[in-house]
Amino acid sequence: MYEDKTLICKDCGAEFVFTAGEQEFYAEKGFMNEPGRCKACRDSRKANGRNAGKPREMYDAVCAQCGAATQIPFIPKNDRPIYCNECFQARRQ
Repeated sequence: MYEDKTLICKDCGAEFVFTAGEQEFYAEKGFMNEPGRCKACRDSRKANGRNAGKPREMYDAVCAQCGAATQIPFIPKNDRPIYCNECFQARRQ
């Protein structure tokens, strides 16, 4: 049903094989797109983080539990409570 395909990595331009087994795996998981990067470039991105070199934008907030000032990596909304790291970890347990 599936046949190996040769694709071009969008980062390094090298050819790589998208095997029949990988295609079957993608189909089972419901992935709609073929991989755009070779294994070496995927591994490199994972090791360096997706936004390597770019600092993550942080937003100021106040913890809903203890009232401490904290920073979060998303824009706070008034409809959900925000917790500092300590309170968040305590709530998880």
